[in-house]
Amino acid sequence: MGLSESLLPEFDHEMANTRRALERVPAEKFGWKPHDKSGTMGWLANHLATMPGWVATMVKEDSLDIAPGGVQMQGPKEPSTREELLKTFDKSVADARAALAGTQDGAFFKPWSLLENGKTLLTMPRIAVYRSFVMNHVIHHRGQLTVYLRLNNVPVPALYGPSADEAKF
Repeated sequence: MGLSESLLPEFDHEMANTRRALERVPAEKFGWKPHDKSGTMGWLANHLATMPGWVATMVKEDSLDIAPGGVQMQGPKEPSTREELLKTFDKSVADARAALAGTQDGAFFKPWSLLENGKTLLTMPRIAVYRSFVMNHVIHHRGQLTVYLRLNNVPVPALYGPSADEAKF
């Protein structure tokens, strides 16, 4: 079994859990945020919806410059409906899964760099980028999203076991 084949079951499980959380986000609460320093629920949900797509960039490119030519990259357009949010997520996951499935073992150990205006911020093996900047990052923000849901009295889905709102997962 290759490395990508061993990563796919976890990827599929985490993406299914993430989709279940995103399915709960009410469009009428996209503008809500728990604190002035926090992002809105719509921003957070969209961030989660687009993050899996980073896998394709990590696999296909040797680096990403977040401020090419000194101009900060613009984030993706936020959706206006839950359906649009889920469509974005489903495409992001499909693209990521295809990229992950097509990656040869050796490619996971090649370096990948994050740049800002041409300056290297970090360089890590692609497998570390995948784990840290995609999987762990998705799980972290999904946890934040479940708190946003709870604070808005939206039932929280069972993810790793029962939630206070669902006895099964």
